[in-house]
Amino acid sequence: MEKRELGRSGILVAPFALGGNVFGWTVGESAGFEILDAFTLSGFNLIDTADVYSTWVSGNSGGESETMIGEWMKKRKNRKNIVIATKVGKPMGPEKKGLSEKYIRQALESSLKRLQTDYIDLYQSHDDDPSVPMEETLGTYNDLIGEGKILAIGASNFTAVRLAKALEISKANGYARYETLQPPYNLYDRSIENDIQPLCVQEEIGVIPYFSLASGFLTGKYRNESDLIKSVRGKGILKYLDAKGLKILSALDEVSAKYNSSPATMALAWLMTRPAIVAPIASATTVEQLKDLLKAVEINLDAESIDLLAGGAKLESQGLKH
Repeated sequence: MEKRELGRSGILVAPFALGGNVFGWTVGESAGFEILDAFTLSGFNLIDTADVYSTWVSGNSGGESETMIGEWMKKRKNRKNIVIATKVGKPMGPEKKGLSEKYIRQALESSLKRLQTDYIDLYQSHDDDPSVPMEETLGTYNDLIGEGKILAIGASNFTAVRLAKALEISKANGYARYETLQPPYNLYDRSIENDIQPLCVQEEIGVIPYFSLASGFLTGKYRNESDLIKSVRGKGILKYLDAKGLKILSALDEVSAKYNSSPATMALAWLMTRPAIVAPIASATTVEQLKDLLKAVEINLDAESIDLLAGGAKLESQGLKH
């Protein structure tokens, strides 16, 4: 299978990342282990999670996803074959948030303990934190890399301006730089194409987008408001049920029929053709669902299909940007 590099880090990953946000939320340990087993047995290695997964679930305090992944790696004894990407910065409790040196070090130790490992392959700033000087954040990461506790760093939810500033500071101070960016990106939401994506191409930063399937909308499961009750994530789909969204689904249906595949598979296959994209992130709640997503790496979209999908993602009237 083709492997792609996370920026200039030297870390190679298969071109699809398994999202860990559902672990400890809609996926329990038994099902989670089955999904993780199927993922790695199929030749994939990049698992994305965060310390904050899944604080939004009643009774959870955060760290549930990392804990499940850690237990799985311990039982499978496969840590050296796995690329773990986790994140720091979102609120985990009173005074537990942000990108200060003190909190990063505290949060990292907690993540290492939950993951039952002594290093993180890719440690990501989950959100930008303007309240802390970037020099402090990047200097801390640089020290942690020197200590062997993390191998590379990435950013998530940064603007192009702030990412460019971070790169300048790293270069000026000889610090490790952000090798990846994790933004929302899919056939419906293509805003990164305006400025972030060109910057990442120029600076050789690997993009590992989240919301690759627009919270499930691009699976084709939701086509009208009555479909929104199909899952706990349904209420977040309503915003996609407009003329633009329905046009995208129509294009996905046409290309899916051509390749005898599913809309979700085709949506991921399209992302994999985009500049700077290393591995789209998507989660699965069953092994069957996962196997469908993994088929995306086998799809070699022709130019006509890429253009059709790209056209389906545009609003041609009113001069609106896609």
